[in-house]
Parts: sequence; structure tokens; C-alpha cells
Amino acid sequence: MTTGTPAIAKDLAPHGTLRASINLGNPVLAQGTATAPAGITVDLAREIAARLDVPVELLCFDAARKSYEAMAEGRADLCFLAVEPAREAEVAFTVPYVVIEGVYAVPRDSDLTTVAEVDRPGVRIGVKRGSANDLFLSRTLRHASVVRGEDGVEAFRAEGLEVAAGIRQPMAEFVAAHPELRLIEDRFMQIRQAVGTTRTRHPETVRFLHDLVEELKANGFVANALRRAHQPETLAAHSLALGADLGSARDRRTAVRGP
Repeated sequence: MTTGTPAIAKDLAPHGTLRASINLGNPVLAQGTATAPAGITVDLAREIAARLDVPVELLCFDAARKSYEAMAEGRADLCFLAVEPAREAEVAFTVPYVVIEGVYAVPRDSDLTTVAEVDRPGVRIGVKRGSANDLFLSRTLRHASVVRGEDGVEAFRAEGLEVAAGIRQPMAEFVAAHPELRLIEDRFMQIRQAVGTTRTRHPETVRFLHDLVEELKANGFVANALRRAHQPETLAAHSLALGADLGSARDRRTAVRGP
């Protein structure tokens, strides 16, 4: 069983309490309220703290960018975010524990039927500001444009946009309740959700988090947490080659900071 040493506990929770940043804006990962959060990220935060033998403090936010900022600014020790290049300069990510999909919604009478057709001049896509969808589309779109709002669907509806981008599960629920809309079924991205901490942490600390995430995927903890949160167990990520992943993470850190 993966357990943290006193040195790792001191490095990851220097204040004596593990401060975990929770994004309530992603209903696949966290549900409930700031005073009573639940979901897989809450379960993971508590399990990591237990393995370190320290108490946990859950800091809840309504958007991924706020969760990221809390950790980047030193107000949190741990985050649960999608792996994206724009974040990796500051965040040392583990292997993914969950993989979710980004999909598009369009008006039912739209002539857009495939993901490829969305990226063309004149198409405006509503996204949640600072989300994984925002970061991914901002760096990959060649012709369509991104319109940011506090919620992608709200921006889509309020501004009469051609497309809304979001996570498959809540987008499917929204479209089911609004027959004037439909999903483009194919995903436009895979969103790899991982545990993250600042790159100032010691390599042993990052290794502990990697190993623990791999263990919790292998022993069914992740799948069970998803099931308790009424989310599909199939979202659980497969185990990866840990050594190769850590090697690539070190390469990225060297590229950012230099030798």
C-alpha cells in the first residue's frame, strides 16, 4: 500500500493540513455545496490526506480556473484538473484517474453535423472561461472562434452562438431537456483529469502522488467513487506506464525551466 513519509507530508502539506482545491463547476468530478462537497475528487483528497496521516481542508470553487489559481497562488496544496499545456508550466500532474469527453451542442436545425465542420470561419463556440475546453480549443482551432463566459451554454444561448462546448454528461442532460438543441455525438477532445501540485514539490512527493493514483485505479477505489457519485465507472482511466510518464514530466519541467 502506498503511504507517505513524514518528509513527503511536510513537503505536500507544509501547514500541517492538506489543502485540496475542489472544482464544483465540473459535476462529473464534484457535487454538492462548498459546505458539503462530495464526489470523486473529494474522496481522492481525503484518501491522500489519510495516506499522509494529516487532516484535509477542502477549498471549493465554481470554476477550474479558480481552483488552479488557488494552488498557483499558494492557497492550496493540491488540485484536481485537466492536464493541459497551459497549466503544466506550474502544475506537476499525476497520470489521469478519469478521462471524460468534450462535446459540442448545436441548434437542431444547424447544418453542422461533425466535429470537423465546426472549425470553419464564422462559427462561434461558447466555452466556460478557463476550462479545459477553453484551453484546448483556444490552441487548436484554426478558423472558428471561442466566446468565453461564466458558462459555455449560457454564453451560447445569450449571444446566439452557433455552437456550445462542454463535458458530455451535463451537455447530454441539457440537450435532453431542450429539444431545440442536439449533440454532435463525436467528441472533440478527451479530457484527462489528474491530481496536481506545484512544481516546487520534491520528486519523491510527485512520485508518491503518481503511485497512489495508480494504486487507486488498480484496486477499484476510483471506479467505486464514480459509482457512489452516480457517474459511469467507465470514466476511470486505465493504468499507464508510470516510469515513462514521470520521465516525460521531468522532460517538460526541464524544457520550461532549463537545465
